[in-house]
Amino acid sequence: MNMFSKIREHEQVVFCNDESTGLKAIIAIHSTQLGPALGGCRMLPYASEEEALEDVLRLSKGMTYKCAAADVDFGGGKAVIIGDPNKDKTPELFRAFGQFVESLNGRFYTGTDMGTTPEDFIHALRETNCIVGVDEAYGGSGDSSIPTAQGVIYGIQATNKVLTGSDDLSGKSYAIQGLGKVGYKVAERLLEEGADLYVTDINHIAIDKLLSKAKALGSGVKVLSGNEIYEANADIFIPCAMGGIINDETIEQLSVKAVVGSANNQLLELHHAQMLKEKGILFAPDYIVNSGGLIQVADELYTPNKDRVMQKTKAIYNSLLYIYEYANAEGITTVEAANQFCEKRIEARSRRNSFFSHMKRPKWAVRT
Repeated sequence: MNMFSKIREHEQVVFCNDESTGLKAIIAIHSTQLGPALGGCRMLPYASEEEALEDVLRLSKGMTYKCAAADVDFGGGKAVIIGDPNKDKTPELFRAFGQFVESLNGRFYTGTDMGTTPEDFIHALRETNCIVGVDEAYGGSGDSSIPTAQGVIYGIQATNKVLTGSDDLSGKSYAIQGLGKVGYKVAERLLEEGADLYVTDINHIAIDKLLSKAKALGSGVKVLSGNEIYEANADIFIPCAMGGIINDETIEQLSVKAVVGSANNQLLELHHAQMLKEKGILFAPDYIVNSGGLIQVADELYTPNKDRVMQKTKAIYNSLLYIYEYANAEGITTVEAANQFCEKRIEARSRRNSFFSHMKRPKWAVRT
């Protein structure tokens, strides 16, 4: 009874165990109202199976809202593999995982996430067609950080529009936490637009590379260490690393006008959205801003088309403006506004989806 209470919001949870490869994984399907579930697979050395379950349940529910916000015909799902990505990966493990995905008969599509790479899923692709985000050489759409970063830029532009009346990126300062694939691309674009940056990252190579680019452009970059980024005197804080970084402690330190970034689950708790609102800090819901990568992998199943992906990613700008306007009109947080927006879309679109009525995969889902 306790287990069913934990998964009461989810349609299906699958525990995957393969003793020969050491695979221990959990696949969570939150909703297929809008179509088959879509969500990445992360690999982490979770402290316990309970912690892994909590993570996959939370993430899969988030994917339902993210798919609705991005206006793709997919529902929410997620997978986690329990293990150390630096020690426990083998081709056989990912082939075993692919077999479990295949056993769901098209109800779940997955690909790379934290701790996994597109190369890992080339092995899984040998067991199932339900893999997205692999290299273009294998029929995939390639680097999903490109549309993700562009979506963050659209989110910043929409936020600037609300704050200043202009969506111009120049003449402002931005504090970027994390210079990974997405964060670095965002930083690079902002420098090109003439913005000033505060940045932090444990990767000194990325920092040195960005400093060289800033010098060539004549732009300003100040490198901060660790938690100093929360106190940066910037216009907008851009989290592009770990989640849960907006909390009681960090909100007290923030002096920015807005938070707009690509990191998943930036709010440690839901009430932190209200705390930001009370402090006068505009918060861009992360699952709206970072949906460019999702748009790409969803589009991939209709055959990859980069122009189509970038065109659809532009919708992030208008979606965020609507959420800001709606939240202001109703006197609610932007998170509440975004959730209501997605719930209404799910209700409306679920009556139009006939994916499962024929109980077979669509032709576009089968790679040749």
